[in-house]
Amino acid sequence: MSAAEARIELPDLAAMAGLGERIARVLRAGDVIALSGGLGAGKTTLARAILASLGHEGEVPSPTFTIVETYDAPPLAVPVAHADFYRIDDPSELAEIGLDDYREGAALIAEWPANAGGFDHEPACLSILLETEDSGRVATVKAGRDWLGRMP
Repeated sequence: MSAAEARIELPDLAAMAGLGERIARVLRAGDVIALSGGLGAGKTTLARAILASLGHEGEVPSPTFTIVETYDAPPLAVPVAHADFYRIDDPSELAEIGLDDYREGAALIAEWPANAGGFDHEPACLSILLETEDSGRVATVKAGRDWLGRMP
């Protein structure tokens, strides 16, 4: 794998939390964390780990029905919009939701990014494909240009 791509074994929740912490340490406003994988692959678990590592205390509801949940800085180190695009049928719906407004000055954690047209074309996108493997998970991480040198 190239310097812009990595495979990370995640055998347990502690490993998932560790990945979330490494991402949170280098996360900046304007970044996109695009989380892909099937149902139950760990997308929301990783999003929760990132938010906790940024300083969020308490529950992190899945934004499956609200589509977007926002988290302010402070208390977070970086403001975050956490979106779940599972229920989006067409990327044109994002304008109605006002996704650009949510992203202004914030990092975006996007679950089911393909339903929103994807974010891989953005240089600040860190794409993470989560898959179940044996008794744990594996993350395939691909970094956009802005993530080079910050790979978690």
